[in-house]
Amino acid sequence: MSKRVVILGGGESGVGAAVLSKVKGFETFLTDSGHLKDEHRNTLNEWKIPFEEGGHSEELVLNADLVIKSPGIPETAPLVKALHDRDIPVISEIEFAGYYDTAKKICITGSNGKTTTTSLVYYLLKNAGLNVGLGGNIGQSYAYQVATSNHDIYVLELSSFQLDGMYDFKADIAVLMNITPDHLDRYDHCFQNYINAKFRITRNMNPDDCFIFCSDDEVTIGELQKIVVKAKMLPFSQEGKVSDGAYVEDGVMHVSYEGECFDMLVSDLAIKGRHNVYNSMAAAIAGKVMNVSNESIRQSLTTFKGVEHRMEKVLSVGGVLYINDSKATNVNSTWYALESMTSPTILILGGTDKGNDYQPIADLVKEKVKAIVCLGKDNRKIIDFFGDKVVAETGSAAECVAKCAELASEGDTVLLSPCCASFDLFKNYEDRGRQFKEAVRKL
Repeated sequence: MSKRVVILGGGESGVGAAVLSKVKGFETFLTDSGHLKDEHRNTLNEWKIPFEEGGHSEELVLNADLVIKSPGIPETAPLVKALHDRDIPVISEIEFAGYYDTAKKICITGSNGKTTTTSLVYYLLKNAGLNVGLGGNIGQSYAYQVATSNHDIYVLELSSFQLDGMYDFKADIAVLMNITPDHLDRYDHCFQNYINAKFRITRNMNPDDCFIFCSDDEVTIGELQKIVVKAKMLPFSQEGKVSDGAYVEDGVMHVSYEGECFDMLVSDLAIKGRHNVYNSMAAAIAGKVMNVSNESIRQSLTTFKGVEHRMEKVLSVGGVLYINDSKATNVNSTWYALESMTSPTILILGGTDKGNDYQPIADLVKEKVKAIVCLGKDNRKIIDFFGDKVVAETGSAAECVAKCAELASEGDTVLLSPCCASFDLFKNYEDRGRQFKEAVRKL
C-alpha cells in the first residue's frame, strides 16, 4: 500500500478518508480549493493532519503515491489530469475505506429514490437489532466510521461519482433503483457513460451476492441484456409477478427470497406514492436477504418517517400546503413528485441545469400545475420550454415563497421540486430546502 496519501477535497468524504489514512499510518495531506467548514478543520487539527485550503499546491499533490478524490471533483479538472499523466492512482473514499473493511456491505444507487431506500434499509436493520452503520452519500463518512468504529454491516448510498472511483470494492448486496438521465454534464452528455457508472455497483460481485433491481426500469433491463452479472438476481416490480424478489398485486406487496415469503398491504406503508412502493420493495428484499423477521420488516415499513427534503410536508398556511422536495435535482424525481399531486399545484423549478430535458414532465405540468415560479439565476431553458406557465422569476427562497403565497388559493399545494442542482443560489440542496422551510414558517 502507498506511503504518501493525498486527499483532494475537504468535505465529509475527504476528511473521513484523511482520518482513515492517518490511522493506517500513512503520511497524509489534505488540500481543498475552497474553504473548509469549521467542523472539518477541527477534525483535521484534532487528528494532527496537515492540510491547506483556498487552493492546491501542485508540488504537494503530484508527489503522492495515492490520491483520494472527492466525488465532486470531475475527472477533467487539470490537477486530476496531471495525476493521471503521472500514473498516480486516483480513487474514491469508498474504494479506500473498502480496503480496510470486512463488514457486510449493502450498497444502493439509482437516479432517484436512493436516499430514501438507503435510509429505510438502515432503519429496518437497526430496528432488527443489528450492528449497522450508515454512510456513503449520506450521514457520516464511511471511511471515518471504518477508522473509528466497528460495525458488522454498512448501508451505503453511492452516487455515480463515487462509483466512478471504485475498482476493487465489492458490494455483498447491490441495489439499483432506476436509471434516468442525470449529471450528463459530467458524462460528456452521453447517457451510456452515466449508465456504465451506475452499473459499476455490480463490479466484483460473485454468485453468493445479491443484486436487487427494478425490472420495470427499461434502461436497467436493457443494460442487463448486454452484460453478465454473477450475483443472484432479485427484481422488484409493480407491473408483473416475479418469483424471487418483490411485486405488487391487488394492493398487496409480495416479497420472497429462497422460499421465505413476506406480504403486506401497500396501504399500510408509512411512505406514500408509487415511487415509495418501489423504495419499500427494495428495502424489504434486502431485509429478507439479511434474515430479518417478517414482523420486524412490517414494523419498520409502517413506522419509517421519510427523508428531509424528499416530499417533506412543511406546513399548511391559509389552506395551502407547502412541500419541500429540494432533493429533486433531476427531471425524473420531479415526475414522481408531480405524479403524486392530487390538488392544484404551484411548482417551483430552477437552479443549475445539468443537461435537463423537460419533455417527460410536460403532460403532468399541463394536467396538474397552475403556475411555475422559477428559483434560479438563469431560467431561460425553463421559460422557453414551459412558456406561459412560468409566471415569475425569483432570486431567493423568501422572494419565491412570497410569490407562491400570492398565487396560491385555499386547497392548492406549493411544491418545491426544482429539477435542477442548487449551486447557483445555495450551498447545496439541503440549504435550499431549509431556506424554503424557513421562508414558509415566516409567512
